[in-house]
Amino acid sequence: MTGRSRPVQDVQKTIQALSQLFDPIRDDLVRVEREFCRHVESHVELIPEIGRYIQQSGGKRIRPAVLLMASRLSGYTGDLAVLYAAVVEFIHTATLVHDDIIDGSDWRRGQLAVHSRWGNDVTVLLGDYLYIKSMALALTEDLLPVIRLLCDVTLRMIEGELYQLTKNGDADITEDDHLEIIRRKTAYLFGGCSQIGGMLGKASPEQCDALREYGFNLGIAFQLVDDVLDLTGDRVRVGKPVASDLREGKVTLPVIHLLAQSPNGVGDLVRGIVRDRAMTPEQWQTLSQALTDSGAIDYALCRAGEYAEKARQPLSAFPASPERDALLALPDYVLSRDR
Repeated sequence: MTGRSRPVQDVQKTIQALSQLFDPIRDDLVRVEREFCRHVESHVELIPEIGRYIQQSGGKRIRPAVLLMASRLSGYTGDLAVLYAAVVEFIHTATLVHDDIIDGSDWRRGQLAVHSRWGNDVTVLLGDYLYIKSMALALTEDLLPVIRLLCDVTLRMIEGELYQLTKNGDADITEDDHLEIIRRKTAYLFGGCSQIGGMLGKASPEQCDALREYGFNLGIAFQLVDDVLDLTGDRVRVGKPVASDLREGKVTLPVIHLLAQSPNGVGDLVRGIVRDRAMTPEQWQTLSQALTDSGAIDYALCRAGEYAEKARQPLSAFPASPERDALLALPDYVLSRDR
């Protein structure tokens, strides 16, 4: 991957091909949605109300899809894959509602964030509810290794959020620092999803490790593309204002690379935006041009492409199959998405 924009026709073909490849788990993904709705029911009417609100915003459901397809690749077709895919969706949703409070993000997927509509107090408790519900759901089956993995992944995600807080507002954050945040906040959950698929099936320990590496690197690629979309995406498609990360004090990979090139005046500009948590249209125009001219956007996309390729390599541990083809195609979708 060169990091340059791919033709629209190629992107559409990739997404269409991926949709066809994932046809075998389409019904299972619908069941995951139903499980989420069923388990978010409560006598406290506010809980299912917010649950429906979150669900109607859509979302890519890539994490459950990875778990479901990895389980198919490993020879498993039972109901536990749907159960644990729902557990993963509960964990992911809990992190989103908490993250939006911490980041002060008013929008999520094109609609008001939960805390913007119901307030911080309700949203903190809802996130706690979703975390506990995820573990209660996981415990309905006596698979201790899977439960241990889910607990470990969740702890790493929380550590990642705490680590990110220590770096928030720091315009001198390094690429290694940023990648460590991504590993903890995103990659470990992706890796856990694919590893659980192997654990449910007939995968050998070596194949389970391969699946974990696949998901882990896919997760890094996914987040690096998010970094780019935050700065280049269409507000309607991305579902939040442009450069939201920077306005929240988060310096991501394209900006880190830009600052490393040290173009005149841009460093002071970025530090001012991070400090003030605000950016004028004129400042954005200057910054956007600098990101393009310095090659920072291309650099971040190239790094995403490197991790996408690293994701594909471990799948050689499995024989050729439609399921392996689907997982091999997924990194292309991650690199080409526009939201």
